[in-house]
Amino acid sequence: MSKITLPKTFISKYPHKFAKGKTRFLSGKRILPPPITGKESVPELVNRTFLAYNAARLQEGCRLFAEKMLANDDVTVGMSLAGALTPAGLGAAAVVPLIKAGFVDWIVATGANLYHDMHHAMNLPLYKGTASIMDPVLRRLGVVRIYDIFLDYNDVLMRTDDILRKILIQPEFQKEMGTPELHYLLGKYCAEFEKQTGLKDVSVLAAAYRAGVPCFCSSPGDSTIGMNVAGVELRGNKLRVNPSICVNESTAIVLDAKQRRKKTGVVLVGGGSPKNFTLQTEPQIQEVLRIKEAGHDYFLQFTDARPDTGGLSGATPSEAVSWGKIDPNQLPDAVVCYLDSTVGLPMLTHYALAQRKPRKLKRLYDKRGAIMARLTKEYFKHNPDATRIG
Repeated sequence: MSKITLPKTFISKYPHKFAKGKTRFLSGKRILPPPITGKESVPELVNRTFLAYNAARLQEGCRLFAEKMLANDDVTVGMSLAGALTPAGLGAAAVVPLIKAGFVDWIVATGANLYHDMHHAMNLPLYKGTASIMDPVLRRLGVVRIYDIFLDYNDVLMRTDDILRKILIQPEFQKEMGTPELHYLLGKYCAEFEKQTGLKDVSVLAAAYRAGVPCFCSSPGDSTIGMNVAGVELRGNKLRVNPSICVNESTAIVLDAKQRRKKTGVVLVGGGSPKNFTLQTEPQIQEVLRIKEAGHDYFLQFTDARPDTGGLSGATPSEAVSWGKIDPNQLPDAVVCYLDSTVGLPMLTHYALAQRKPRKLKRLYDKRGAIMARLTKEYFKHNPDATRIG
């Protein structure tokens, strides 16, 4: 084989074909990762080898979360949870550690996530199964399937419902409330169930109760918790869930942070109603309260939805700018990972816990009265024609 020596420089025969200024496009990190050895930590693996496509988006998301959202205590972080995450064990594996570390300050979840979370608190087992099964067989045997997760209809679902109804008719529930108070009270029982069963840190509701993290549900009737609330109402139970309380309290969290010259960030795990409810806090401030604001400072989403179908879960950060949900000046700090959240969330959790020390808990649930007083005051200040009704 003839030896060919690589030249130190290369002079193009056709330099006139290319415009000047290309250096700005060729100044990023060079893609030439070292070979994987199997000895890398997760942050090392992500930073060194996740360099393109959705792997690169995951790296960008992890770094956005760890290096900016969690850089200090000044950023209030909201997390939305859609999809059946707690049945898959991601409540205990990922969300609870984030809550305990002070990395999540408030949560918006589907009611299903919070209902199935209660199984773990009660030590009622869910099992790894398979999606390749004849569902009529499962129905006949009394086994419920969540894709490849199996649980017993009687011993898990019906038993959870029975205990839930006993909780909902207790004296502290006999009033009107928002979902944060409902879930805080449920979380108190879940924390007690953990003690009774000898389990530790298996329930999101219990962890949120202990940490003072408000848990909102954007569609409280759309879950088995809501079904049982409706069921005991037929018996004369006085519990009434008022969604307006949830809208105002979530908005108050964001407004309080912004008026104290702090920043806000959102981590959207999946999409759907929890995503919009988390983001609509900014339009509520701007459109309804009439307070000048720019939008959330940091945006991170895991989704497998496409934006071109018009669905909310695929709505991009740039689209959210047009609604005032995201600060247009912060778009470089907005990352969408088109990735299954059951893959992305554990990776994000490990990366953050490995890179950041725990933050001081904000205990926003304990501050609801004060921040709601501020929101009410600001509403009347910016809406002078508004008069109190009743």
